[in-house]
This record gives sequence, structure tokens and C-alpha cells, in this order.
Amino acid sequence: MKKIKILVVPMLVLLFLSSCTSVRVLSDYDKEANFNSYKSYAFYKTGIDKAQISDLDKKRILRAIESEMTKRGFSKSENPDILVSIFTKEKEQVDIYNNYWGGGWGWGWNPYYWGPGWGGGNNVSTRTEGSLYIDLIDSKSKELVWQGKGVGNLTTTGNIAKKEERIQEFVSEILMQYPPNIVATK
Repeated sequence: MKKIKILVVPMLVLLFLSSCTSVRVLSDYDKEANFNSYKSYAFYKTGIDKAQISDLDKKRILRAIESEMTKRGFSKSENPDILVSIFTKEKEQVDIYNNYWGGGWGWGWNPYYWGPGWGGGNNVSTRTEGSLYIDLIDSKSKELVWQGKGVGNLTTTGNIAKKEERIQEFVSEILMQYPPNIVATK
């Protein structure tokens, strides 16, 4: 039993730490679009203005997108092939953990014992989960051709460097899915 405990505890810690930093990514695209024809981009101001986040965070997201688009060989243009827009959502997540071994007398369970014991306490924590959508719109047809979505925990501390790092991680993970025809062949 001790061998299992020795193996399980470090695995749970790693799982917990990785879940705090990971960004879950989804993407969708128009399979009729010719993604090889897109070489330049511009930001779609109308869409970006609707994003309900601070102007400072918008700037951080747009700088991260610029960096990622440059890495992918795109150039910023006054006459772009695609328009880039963003949309954000945020929600509070409440996690409740039953803790049978702290809080009061009662019936409890642990891997080594079942029966009366010290228990009954609950642990409650909250965290902010955010979603960032990056939309790529064909500039000629004005139709959405690709959308990427990243979902993960947001940094709520006052540390600006960590916030910028987290935004860069979101954008990088999302745009890793673009272009879709390359992702599909991996």
C-alpha cells in the first residue's frame, strides 16, 4: 500500500500543477478557405472594441498576436488578406472539496480506514477561468474562415510580468492550431 501511495502522491501533484498552467484549445475553420493565400493581416477594430476587457489587456493580447503572426510569416498591412478579431469571456469557478479529516466528529473515509473519525469539513476555493477567441476573417468576403479558442485559469495577482506571460501562452497555444491544414497532417 505504501508503494502505491509513493507513486500516486507525486502524480497527483504533477497533475494539479499542470492543470493550473495549461490552456485548453479548440479551433474550427472553413474547409473551403484557401489558407495558403493569406499572407497579410490587420486588426479588425470594430470587433476588438467590443471585447469587454481593459484596454491594457487588449494591448497585451494584440502584441502577443502580432508576435505570433510574425513568427508564422504574416506581415501587417493596410490592405490585408485577413482581419484579426478577438473576443473574451470570463467566469468564476467554485471548487468544493469534501475533507473528512478536519472539522468535526463524524463518519469518514480514507484509503486506510472507514468508520467514525474526525471529519465533515469542506474546503471551498474560487478561481477565474477565461476564454480568449481569436477570429480570422477573410477581408474580401468578410466571412469568418478560422476561429481559435483558448480556455484556462487567469492570473489574478498584481504581477504584470506573469499576466503578460499568461496572455502570451494563451495566444501562442491558440495560434498553434493555425493553419488548420498543417495541424491536420501532424
